[in-house]
Amino acid sequence: MAASLLRRDKRATAARLKADLGHTDNSSGVRQLRELLDRVLDPEAPAAEAAEALDWCRCLLAGGDGYEDFCRAVRAYDNATLCGLVWTANFVAYRCRTCGISPCMSLCAECFQHGDHAGHDFNMFRSQAGGACDCGDRNVMRESGFCRRHRLKTGENVPSVPRDLLLMSEMVLPRFIISIIQYLRDGYTEPESASDRDLQKVLQHLEPQISFLEDLTKMGGAMRTVLTKILTNQQTFKELSMGQEENAYAKRNYEKYLSALKNSGLTSAEEKGSVGTGAALADPPASAGAGALGLLGATAAVSPSEENKEDDQDGGQGVGQRKRVKLSSTTKDPSIMDSLKHKCFLEELLFWTIKYEFPQKMVTFLLNMLPDQDYKITFTKTFVQHYAFIMKTLMKTRESDTMSNRIVHISVQLFSNEELARHVTEECHLLDIMVTVLLYMMESCLVRSELQDEENSRHVVVNCGEALLKNNTYWPLVSDFINILSHQSVAKRFLEDHALLLLWMNFVSFFQGMNLNKRELNEHVEFESQTYYAAFAAELEACAQPMWGLLTHCKVKETQEYTKTVVRYCLETLQMWFDAIGFVDEPAPNQVTFHLPLHRYYAMFLSKAVKCQALDLDSLLPDQEMLMKIMVHPLQIQACLSEIHSNMWVRNGLQIKGQAMTYVQSHFCNSMIDPDIFLLQVCASRLDPDYFISSVFERFKVVDLLTMASQHQNSVLEAEQERPMLEGALTFLVVLCSLRVHLGMTDDEILRAEMVSQLCMNDRTHSSLLDLIPENPNPKSGIVPGSCSFEEMLSAVADFKAPVFEPGGSMQQGMYTPKAEVWEKEFDPIMVILRTVYRRDVQSAMDRYSAFLKQSGIHAGNPWPPYKERTALHPCYRGLVRLLHCKTLHIVIFTLLYKIWMDHQNMSEHVLCMVLYLVELGLDNHAQDDKDDEEPCVEEHCHDSWFPGTSLLSNLHHVINFVRVRVPETAPEVERKREREMERKRERETPPSTSAAASGPGQSSRRLSGNWRENLREAQLFSLVAERRRKFQEMINRHSGEASRAVRPKPAAAHPQLVTEILEIRESMLSLLVKLHQKLSARHNSLEPGWLDEADPARHAHGDGLAAIERVLAKAAARSRHSKKCLQEVCGRVCPPVPPKKNSVGDKKSLDKEERRQRARERQQKLLAEFASRQKSFMETAMDVESPEVDAAMDVGTAEPLDSEVLYDCVICGQSGPSTEDRPTGLVVLLQASSVLGHRYRSDEAKRLPTSDEERIFPEDTCGAANDVRLALMQRCFRDSSCLQSISIGWDGGVYVQTCGHTLHIDCHKSYMESLRNDQVLQGFSVDKGEFTCPLCRQFANSVLPCKPGGTAQAGTWHAPGTKSTATLVKEVEDLQEQAAIFPTESNLTKEMESVIKDIKNATQKKYMDYGKNPGSPDNDFLFMYSVARTNLELELVHRGGSLCSGGASATAKRSCLNQLFHVLAMHMRLYSIDSAYNPWTRVTQIMQSREPDYEDEERPEVPMLFRDVPSLLIIFVLTMPQPLRKEHFTCVVKVLYTLQYTQALAALSLRFSPEERLAWSNTGATKKNLPNSQMSWEALLGHVISELSKAKGIYATSSEEAVLSSSVWSPQSIEFTLQQYCLPFLRLSCLLQHHLYGDDLPGCRLDEEFSLLAGCLGLLPGSSLPAVTASSAACLEWNVNALDLLTQWCAELLDLADTPALQAMTLLMHDPCWSAPRLLQLPDNYNTIFQHYHRKACSACSKTPKDPALCLVCGAFVCLKGLCCKQQGLCECVLHSQHCGAATGIFLLINASVIIIIRGHRFCLWGSVYLDAHGEEDRDLRRGKPLFLCEERYRVLEQQWVSHTFDHINKRWGPHYNGL
Repeated sequence: MAASLLRRDKRATAARLKADLGHTDNSSGVRQLRELLDRVLDPEAPAAEAAEALDWCRCLLAGGDGYEDFCRAVRAYDNATLCGLVWTANFVAYRCRTCGISPCMSLCAECFQHGDHAGHDFNMFRSQAGGACDCGDRNVMRESGFCRRHRLKTGENVPSVPRDLLLMSEMVLPRFIISIIQYLRDGYTEPESASDRDLQKVLQHLEPQISFLEDLTKMGGAMRTVLTKILTNQQTFKELSMGQEENAYAKRNYEKYLSALKNSGLTSAEEKGSVGTGAALADPPASAGAGALGLLGATAAVSPSEENKEDDQDGGQGVGQRKRVKLSSTTKDPSIMDSLKHKCFLEELLFWTIKYEFPQKMVTFLLNMLPDQDYKITFTKTFVQHYAFIMKTLMKTRESDTMSNRIVHISVQLFSNEELARHVTEECHLLDIMVTVLLYMMESCLVRSELQDEENSRHVVVNCGEALLKNNTYWPLVSDFINILSHQSVAKRFLEDHALLLLWMNFVSFFQGMNLNKRELNEHVEFESQTYYAAFAAELEACAQPMWGLLTHCKVKETQEYTKTVVRYCLETLQMWFDAIGFVDEPAPNQVTFHLPLHRYYAMFLSKAVKCQALDLDSLLPDQEMLMKIMVHPLQIQACLSEIHSNMWVRNGLQIKGQAMTYVQSHFCNSMIDPDIFLLQVCASRLDPDYFISSVFERFKVVDLLTMASQHQNSVLEAEQERPMLEGALTFLVVLCSLRVHLGMTDDEILRAEMVSQLCMNDRTHSSLLDLIPENPNPKSGIVPGSCSFEEMLSAVADFKAPVFEPGGSMQQGMYTPKAEVWEKEFDPIMVILRTVYRRDVQSAMDRYSAFLKQSGIHAGNPWPPYKERTALHPCYRGLVRLLHCKTLHIVIFTLLYKIWMDHQNMSEHVLCMVLYLVELGLDNHAQDDKDDEEPCVEEHCHDSWFPGTSLLSNLHHVINFVRVRVPETAPEVERKREREMERKRERETPPSTSAAASGPGQSSRRLSGNWRENLREAQLFSLVAERRRKFQEMINRHSGEASRAVRPKPAAAHPQLVTEILEIRESMLSLLVKLHQKLSARHNSLEPGWLDEADPARHAHGDGLAAIERVLAKAAARSRHSKKCLQEVCGRVCPPVPPKKNSVGDKKSLDKEERRQRARERQQKLLAEFASRQKSFMETAMDVESPEVDAAMDVGTAEPLDSEVLYDCVICGQSGPSTEDRPTGLVVLLQASSVLGHRYRSDEAKRLPTSDEERIFPEDTCGAANDVRLALMQRCFRDSSCLQSISIGWDGGVYVQTCGHTLHIDCHKSYMESLRNDQVLQGFSVDKGEFTCPLCRQFANSVLPCKPGGTAQAGTWHAPGTKSTATLVKEVEDLQEQAAIFPTESNLTKEMESVIKDIKNATQKKYMDYGKNPGSPDNDFLFMYSVARTNLELELVHRGGSLCSGGASATAKRSCLNQLFHVLAMHMRLYSIDSAYNPWTRVTQIMQSREPDYEDEERPEVPMLFRDVPSLLIIFVLTMPQPLRKEHFTCVVKVLYTLQYTQALAALSLRFSPEERLAWSNTGATKKNLPNSQMSWEALLGHVISELSKAKGIYATSSEEAVLSSSVWSPQSIEFTLQQYCLPFLRLSCLLQHHLYGDDLPGCRLDEEFSLLAGCLGLLPGSSLPAVTASSAACLEWNVNALDLLTQWCAELLDLADTPALQAMTLLMHDPCWSAPRLLQLPDNYNTIFQHYHRKACSACSKTPKDPALCLVCGAFVCLKGLCCKQQGLCECVLHSQHCGAATGIFLLINASVIIIIRGHRFCLWGSVYLDAHGEEDRDLRRGKPLFLCEERYRVLEQQWVSHTFDHINKRWGPHYNGL
């Protein structure tokens, strides 16, 4: 039966079956269809029949109709309201934050363009993983953003689908889908046994089938409903999945499927027996200490750190016994542990999609179905059910990147929808599954932690060297987790589920202490590991981002309970961690880890609790002992940061610096350093302040330094590390006491402070500022916290500097710079220090600050960092102030002030600055119990009696008399004591003793008799370590043995013995400050006793150290009467500072050192400034590209007419001398081929870039094209040799010569090139091609142009105006031309000239030189030579703005070397003599005897004079006559040629008349002919020309249709103007040539005076008696023979052509010599216009969309950058096009990057972008995707560089392109 059906016509069969199936009893139809499909879809059929099968399916679905009609019919019932367009990676989509509800929202370009997003915050982006359009989905975006198509609720008015339309689909498709599934089952082999290729092959076979399904989904809602029914129907699946009993193939196939399912659970089959599902899973003791690897059924990898076998097993068991992963008891769904079971097609399809590692086609099909709501829900549940399996597959795959992208492509569509996410969380335990899967994933790479106690540690951490972390394999799972936590309802469930929270904390603890660094003490580490990237990424993505996600839901009072729970579990997990690493009270030395996520979770939840939820801090804090433990590791990180910056970790390599930088970098700082500092602030506010301060100094290893003695021993630091470590410790204390980010600042204040600190370091662009402001890193949070928007805040603190262009050509972006009041009031150096990644940024901020103070006249010297008032502390953290009011800190401050005053070593300005900052903070933050009545406090009976109490105010004026110190025996103090004792022996005097500590400074110290011992007892001794131990033991009453275990070892015996000495001090902090003030100002009485009365702290806000001290003293005096009294006394006493006795020479005074350094710095600045100004003036004279105002001082061409030889300086050997035949001097020149002239158009308006398919650019009307046509036409009609002298080439590919103006000996140049060739470090140019940079100004060059020898002695004679008649001069010129060329003698000079000619020829391509019939002929060479001269003259005209109105000096004049170039060319052209019979000179100056045309037929005629290009003739005449040419001869040539030019103008004009006008003007002319002055009247001449040319019928006939077009009436004025315009180009060129040959000035003038002025300069106006403006063009004529005869002769040449084929050449008469300036294309204002039109445009060669499309900005061609499809002769298309279009110069706009690249010859460079965003910034590669707008200034600069050929000089970064662009 089926066989007969198969043979029939498909459509007929389908129609019949459809009819059968439509009956009520359709069993026979069903049977027939089944049999047919069995045959059509036979899985064992050969692959070749697949296409046939698809055809059958199409016909069957259509049920007899055409398939296209069927598709249309189904689309009519499309009820979808969503767009749902699915795209893959690299697709350009849009995201609008204004319209999005979910931050993952995205729109396809079409929906975006059709929606209304004007003024919204949107951007364009290139999809990385793929995505789908959300237009129409209310869960993801606001309806206002829907496009026009999806705004209408289309679903409501669609009629219901007729049953029979989709009847066949419902029958056929299930069979089609099972056939696909069977094929997948059959093709699958486990990856171990098969290569990836096999899987790819299976997928390739299936491609057409899956594409067919994909097409079905695109038919709209009706078809999707059918597909959903089939895919989710469990009954159909049951029937079809196993296959019928008798079918052996199906059974085998099903068994394959079952075996593939086996390992799909989390526990693999083997473990099933031993481990009960869902129960607590014991890790089998892993054999290789690698944690719970067994769970994944993977083999344990031996961790690299533990190679020793026994250790290994031991460690492994330790890990195994301790670490049990207890699965959450709420995992009621054991399916995650077991193998998967499938109930419908959809589930199995997804299973295979995962098995085959997410093939793109399958993913797209599954996603295309999503607009169907039922499908979406089922699919999401299926996805969750397979989640663990996805993770297992992901870990095994080799292509984890691609696979990750595909997974996220799917999951982001499912989990961004809150409704759906909540549903799945409730029904399928999504959260449990995710956390469990993440835990399992990480367990595969655990190793034992070596933190603290290496031997006995029971803590396990992830190994950052594993591929899982290094390749970021975990990110799809983590990103899904973050995505679902962004939904409030889901996050609440997570926070309420305690077991889950505990599991999560367990997960976080895997990262606690990872990537441990151990300080290398001996030799440099051999291999620098780069694992820290992985560690920082893991903490940010896997720990911090979920934390920020949870924090967003703990913002209000109602969520207090959540916070309490999290905090409780954090503390529990921390306690377990401390126990596991065996931590007691001291951190292990020389270890640091930057990763403490548990601490940071705890800190951030504390901060939120206090800030947003009004919780009491104390209720969330643990006991003191726990706080002391918590404080240790964050403090260790701060100390290590300081050690790293002090180069103590230098042997660990650069990576440790990288870690220190990453830790504070903007993307990490608020998840790392900010919580750490906050946690330390919390600990400091609750622990004993003395304990905290002494801990800090001990951690920073500077305890030994804090002694009054001038020498000390430090057992842990080397001398050069002491100062930076001390600075680090003090800076840290200042940061700790003054940072308020979590202690009371509002979000807006934080944003403002962050912004100010970034702007103070450097001016910033808008985007870099956005990037540098630490935002809450969870991408769901929107850009910046706080009510005030980023933009408002930015405009409040900064001014915008528009993008400027610097003269060097470097392009600035739009920048923001701080407002003046910000510098004055808000600059906060402490915030800057905290936020700088590079230390140099702090210096940069200070430099900018001092520049501001100088500029605004506030302070001229070098200022100190200003002190900034702080926001008030939140009441919870008031305890922090106690740090500033504790004795320990005051003793340290006192000691340091004393040491600085006594010039001890290792003190610095920074130390003093920080000490003063701490004092000032103390004065501004009173201790709570501070009473202002100044009664002496009751003494505390502690072991030190330094100060009576803890209040800073009262301690400031407390005098300390004696101090006991321990010093080495060699110290100066010991020697002083010996001297004193000797004196005392002599005098037998009783020793003085200390005054009681409480005695006021006013009392004279009582003398106590008694001996030294008593003294000793009362002198102050201070030991930080002892102090800290005592406090520690007070807090923890442990037995003493444990606490003193870690006491620092005694210094080795090698050090000299320490002895105890007593120093006499008798100072208070106030008196020390006053003395320091004197010391800094170097005046004894720097503070008058009365200064306090007018002192005002506000006045000293900005300034140097003096101002800082004055400010502190003024504050102290203002805060307490007692201090004020003491101060006045001290100032009154004013004693000179006691010089420290016997200071050893080695111990240089460090403050002097600072001053010396300061002076050196200032000297350096001065030198640099001087150097810069010199350089600037040099650049202005030598390389000036942009300023035409400067004189043409360097113009080598204009030599002064002196009676001496011209002297040249060689920039290599420095000698000065003339250029000689033997040792010629040359100009450094750059030869480059140029097509700039060829790209000129007639109109002034630039051509527009086409941005739609209708617009086109036609290149026919360019100058280059017009000249090519002209030459080709001539060559068709006239003799070749004559053609080649009648026109110039070089419009396209002409050689332009420019110089920097420097000269060198040619032999010096050769040796210079040799040295460059041997130099291996090659600089972006190719020495083999003769390229080099000028040795003096480094300008790019590639040849040397020899200067002609000889002086200027004869200049006078050939300048002198002659009095000879025109006729004589004409004869002389003729004789000069007849002179035989004298071959110059062979010399170095001639050799060089030849080599330069060779260089010139090599500078351009062959095709631009060979225009003759026989290439390489002398005629051809001749043409090329004079065209080089023409090109350079024309280009100079273009550079002067197209006219000579601007007068003499121009920027171009400096770079012009026309004089030298002319001599080289002339020498060469004299070698080609012109045959006198054809010499054009005779034909322009004599009436020839009417000769019969004496040529035979095959010999073509000469080019008529009226067709010849007059400027070319001028250059030929000048170059072929002997040099130097007398000026009178030059003038004569110009006059004669002017007559020819004028006649051509008349002829061209007559062609533009209508026949009637021609008649009229011819009659007018006839009347004027007989007047005496007829030769000077244009009417007469015009009439004559018309009458002559009318004789032949062909001439005027050809152009009659053109004449009709110009309907304007010609008046005498318009005719005169036209004639002048026609002759102007010739006059300009002649004038310029005269200027270069004879050094004549070019006077400036108005535009309308140009003609008469030029005529005057050239001597065409006889005696300038006429007023300039009135000069008529005819008045300049000077005829050598009768004008009318000459005209007749010239016209006759044309009449001869009338009946020959050459008649077509008549159009040559119409030639118009005027061209407007060259312009680049006019670009649209908005970049999007270009992007949308071109980025999908197909390449003309291969019809695919190019990967990197580009546009030529000169001609608008669309080319592929790097495209292999368009490669020809090994050149890629951009390089090829640059050769065709610009003679090897190309300017291309890269569509996908918005930047412009320049190709110049074999090099290229990135020029920058001419499109900037609203903030004046480029967006290279369109990364930000903000709207871009054309920056006119930049585009003008680009155009100017193109026209002036200065790309090589201005752009510095060139590289070779190897023809690959």
